[in-house]
Parts: sequence; structure tokens; C-alpha cells
Amino acid sequence: MTRHQFHSTVLREYDIRGIIGETLGNADAYAIGRGFATLLRRAGGSKVAIGYDGRVSSTDLEAALLEGLNASGVDVVRVGMGPTPMLYYAEASMEDVQGGIQITGSHNPANYNGFKMVFMGRPFFGADIQELGRLAVAGDWLDGEGGFEHRDILGAYVDRLVEGLAGIGRDSLSALRVGWDAGNGAAGPALELLVQKLPGEHHTLFTQVDGTFPNHHPDPTEEKNLADLKALVASKKLDFGIAFDGDGDRIGAIDGEGRVIWGDQLLMIYAEDLLAMEPGSTIIADVKASRALFEQVERLGGRSLMWKTGHSLIKSKMKELSAPLAGEMSGHVFFAHQYYGYDDALYAAVRLIAASARLGKTVTELRGAMPAFCNTPEMRFQVDESRKFAVVGEVAARLAAAGADVDGIDGVRVSTPDGWWLLRASNTQDVLVARAESEDEAGLARLIAQIDEQLGLSGLERGPQAGH
Repeated sequence: MTRHQFHSTVLREYDIRGIIGETLGNADAYAIGRGFATLLRRAGGSKVAIGYDGRVSSTDLEAALLEGLNASGVDVVRVGMGPTPMLYYAEASMEDVQGGIQITGSHNPANYNGFKMVFMGRPFFGADIQELGRLAVAGDWLDGEGGFEHRDILGAYVDRLVEGLAGIGRDSLSALRVGWDAGNGAAGPALELLVQKLPGEHHTLFTQVDGTFPNHHPDPTEEKNLADLKALVASKKLDFGIAFDGDGDRIGAIDGEGRVIWGDQLLMIYAEDLLAMEPGSTIIADVKASRALFEQVERLGGRSLMWKTGHSLIKSKMKELSAPLAGEMSGHVFFAHQYYGYDDALYAAVRLIAASARLGKTVTELRGAMPAFCNTPEMRFQVDESRKFAVVGEVAARLAAAGADVDGIDGVRVSTPDGWWLLRASNTQDVLVARAESEDEAGLARLIAQIDEQLGLSGLERGPQAGH
């Protein structure tokens, strides 16, 4: 194979993703290997770590990716099956490795798969991914011969996770009782090892890796997927519960009363803990996060920054500002404080235990102390690809003409006396995303009406909810 054309839908903003046998297959994996290896060699690198999740198609894609990397003269360290952050850990901790690729479909349905990449210690996304497509079409690949080796890093990775409890007496955590739900995703084996090393009592669900996800879909940001965890926490009267997505880079949580702790609420807990240790730090959250988070950070003496949605975009901004903590509504949490700055849900879980201990409050108490805003979930609806950015532009222009208080960092986020609302175009799908938050239901209804009015002026209506 001397050149390759990718399906038009698979080269996305933050990663590469498609439907196995329809838009993504082994030839794509091979071409990704050729292109990534070519870029790495041209930048002075020579070795890549690769890993994969528990999906049925992942082992075949890994073999094809390996072949492509070797054919362009790059050596490969195969770390095997595990969560995406284990691959990130491999890239960050192995001195002889200059890049990393994880084969994962993340939280998508079982028939999807994809690739998340890191290059010379930075996220590989956006223009980088488009460059893989350009190289493939042109057949602009270096030739060479690379080799490969296997390295088992699961134990070292889990030991590194446990360091998140450094300085906290194990006796103070011995009464801890936690529920965990791996959702049959790739985090299962790491979780089993982790709970053996943590103080306290731990109850796990669905740690057996199964790429068909027989128990529930592994997306902890949808409350229906937390039903099993809620039942476990309630039946055993546990302190709180943690859930992971399919590849272990996004966290979900519930408190001891079964209340969901959403991504921005988790960030409020982490921020309170971190700012006590690192006063004045900058903490980053995406445009979908609650006003309560930004106000909390400022109140605690930190600097809050609202930034664009997308794990690669947030990681890049963190590096630029040397921020110790960032997070997204989607459950991606990034710790550069005492860690590497990538999104790791298992490490975030350990840091939740640590935060509760250092703050001297239970997770349920921390959740209960949060302001009770009324907000919508993330409302996603289908819009033609050619229209989605144009619609946001039209809305922004009308709001500017009306003198509205608008933050345009990612779509439009409009602040009003009632609260705020957001409209942004998805970078990865033909979808518009809306969200609103107010202090009461009447205010929320007024904000949703403003969203609907703006959509109507652009010839759209907030139609059926689109999936991820």
C-alpha cells in the first residue's frame, strides 16, 4: 500500500474515530502508523508506545498499526490492553519513547473504534490529524524497518496512581467504603489492582473487560448508566461511588445519597483541595461548566479560566499556562499537580479520596454544600454539517448587535441576570450543543426560550436529542 484515502468522517478534531467495517478498518490503522511514524522521524523521534482498549476490533487494529509504524522505520513498545491513561503514562514515563497511540472507541457504541495520540509530550490533534490524511493521500511516507518489544507496565502504572494519597495517613482512610463501576471497559484490570492497594473497603462492578458492554453503556456522564452503581452504594451503604467510561479517561461519581457529582462539581472539590496547597493557582474549565465553579475558584483565591471544550484543547492550554488542574463537564479531569497533566479517571478517583481526607469532609458533605442551581443536561441536536458553525456565527452577530454579555471563546455563552446559556457547534459531529443554568426553574425556562428564539431566527428548532 503506497497511499490511502480515509473516510471523510474519521479524522476528527481531538482524535480519530469510526465504525468498524464501514468507515474504519485495518488499512486505516496501517496508514495512521505510516503517517505518525513519518512525522515522528522528521521531528527527530524513533520510538512509539502503543496500547489498546477491550473492544473486539482492537487487537486487529493494533497489529495493523504496528505494521505501519515499523514500515516507516519506527520502533514500537507494546504495552497491551489497558485504559488510555496507562498509555499516556507509558509515553510520559519511558525515557526512550517519543510518542504514544492508544486504540480506543472511548465511550462510543461497541461497533466503533479509534485512536488517541500524543506526540513528543504534547497532544496530537486538529491540524496534526489532518496532516495524517494529507500524507496518506500523497503517499508521502518514509520507508524503513522498525522492531517491537512488549513491556508490562500495569503494575508500575497502578503504583503511580496510589502516590496520589501521598502524605495522608492510611489509618485515617481505613474506614472508607467505596463502590466502583468499570462498565466492562478497559479500566477493569487496573481497577482490580488499584483497590487491593487502597485502604478501606471496596466493592467493584463489571471489571471483566468485555467489548460488547453487556451490562450498560460505559458513559458515566449519562445518569441512566449510573443505575447499577447507585444500587450498589445504596444496598451496602457506601460512602460514595466512582464510574469510568470505556477507556478510563473520564470519571463519573455519586455521593452516599446517590446524587450525581457532575464534572464541574468534582472540579469544585478538587479546586478547594488544590488551592489550599497551591494558593493563587489557575484552574481551567470548559465553557459548559457551572458559574458556581468559576465563582468558587475565585472565592478561594484562585484564578479561573473558561476555555474551549475538548480534551486536547484543554491539555494544550494547561501546558501554556502551567495550570495545575483543569476539567470538563464530560468528566475529563487533568492534574498537572503531582502528576503529568493528562486526563486520567483512575488518578482523579484517588485524588477525590485524598481531597475528602485533607478537607476533613465526606464526599456527601462536599456535594451537599454546593449551591443548588437549576440547569439543563447537555442538549445535543442534529444540524447539517455545513450549517452548524454558520448558525453559531449568526447568533453571535445578533447578540452583539443587541449588546448582550457574550463570551465567544467556544460558540456563544451568554450571561444574563437569570443565569447563563450556551450554544456551540460540536467539533466532532453534525450537532449543536446547548446548555443553560439559572437559580430557579422560572429563570431556566426563560433562558431556554432565549435559545429557542435564536435558533428560530436562524431557521432551526431544538429538535430530537442526538447521541454522542
